[in-house]
This record gives sequence, C-alpha cells and structure tokens, in this order.
Amino acid sequence: MLEFNGESDHVHLLIDIHPDNNIAQLVSSLKSASSRIIRKQFTEYLSQFYYKPVFWSGSYYIASCSGVTIEKLRKYIDNQKPLK
Repeated sequence: MLEFNGESDHVHLLIDIHPDNNIAQLVSSLKSASSRIIRKQFTEYLSQFYYKPVFWSGSYYIASCSGVTIEKLRKYIDNQKPLK
C-alpha cells in the first residue's frame, strides 16, 4: 500500500501489485482482515450501530492508472477529505 485516505463512506488506497495477482482476492482479504480487527478493537462502540456480521459493503471500485505518475495519484488521495 503506497497511500491511504478516505471519506465518511469510502476509502482510497493506492496499491502497487504485480499484474499476476488477483485484485478481487486482495480486496476481499483487506476487507475481511480490517473488519475483524475493527470489530475486535471497537466492539462496544460498534454494537450501537451494527447488528449484522457485515461491516463493509460488498462492492468496490478499482481503476488502473497507466500514464499517470505515482506522485499525481498520491496528491489526489491526499486531497480527499480525511477520515474522522
């Protein structure tokens, strides 16, 4: 992961992976692991809002960015509203 930021309803990740890797499997693993960690660390707080065992939406958006420099992508992600 090269960069991370987000807004209240989504996150932006800049990830450098080999083309042979399965991006859908990576996203699934990131969502599963982060959900497990967040639910474990904030169980009491989250129990006020989440009653189902689903933390993240099942959807995701992926874009490949050939022709754009890594620095421009980092700036784009940095300029998103920070997570609160």
